[in-house]
Amino acid sequence: MGTVISLTLPSASGEDELVAATAVVERLFAGLDETFSLYRPESEASRLARAEIKLPDTSEDMRRLYADAVGWRLATEGAFNPERPDGVLDLSGIVKGHAIQEAGTSLLALGLRGFCLNAGGDVLVSGSPGSSSVVPAGVAPGSREPWRAGIVDPEDRRTLIAGYRLGGQAGAKLALATSGSAERGDHIWTAGAGSLLRTGSAASVFRQVSVAAADIVTADVLATAIVAGGLPMLDRATDGWDIEVLAVRAGGELLATPGFRR
Repeated sequence: MGTVISLTLPSASGEDELVAATAVVERLFAGLDETFSLYRPESEASRLARAEIKLPDTSEDMRRLYADAVGWRLATEGAFNPERPDGVLDLSGIVKGHAIQEAGTSLLALGLRGFCLNAGGDVLVSGSPGSSSVVPAGVAPGSREPWRAGIVDPEDRRTLIAGYRLGGQAGAKLALATSGSAERGDHIWTAGAGSLLRTGSAASVFRQVSVAAADIVTADVLATAIVAGGLPMLDRATDGWDIEVLAVRAGGELLATPGFRR
């Protein structure tokens, strides 16, 4: 499935930096898509789904991400599940976060200390959007202007229901991921459910869940797990991980941890 990817650099960045950074991101996402996309008949993931190859015979990347996904399934007690109800292995719930994280690592390797990478609404930042080394008046020493991410209303994608500040200072969350049906429709299932979880329906507690975390894989996986696992998984996630959560219930009510309430 096509995903819109955007990369923003501070205004002081040169054209050469932007060209090099864009090329790195494009190459990385394209390579992972060729391996993991179930929409490409020739991909390794599609061949695995058709039982043309077996998991032990797949690439190291496939086996490593599968192991990561299984680890998350255990950590979330089955709320995050890499196997679809029809038995097909589907790593899309972790591949995008992995791709964003790898792209961020590559951008840092290029010497970029400030960037905002957005892939299908999941965001990873580094540094600050400000181009100046001077700390603005009223900002504490050691701090910089944060990146500001908006969270769309699942009932009206033209409207934002909240914002969250990412990066800008030591200890700040650097990643924000949102899961639900606003971007891709109903695509989430629960362990043992045997069918898609219809987000926004009576079968689902949450219409949409946004998670801010230190890394994008944790944010992305836990956002999906909370949508799939409902209130018990929301409690488990906020108790077990250093995250902030904004959850939109099926009826439109909001549940927010202190970071989002601020």
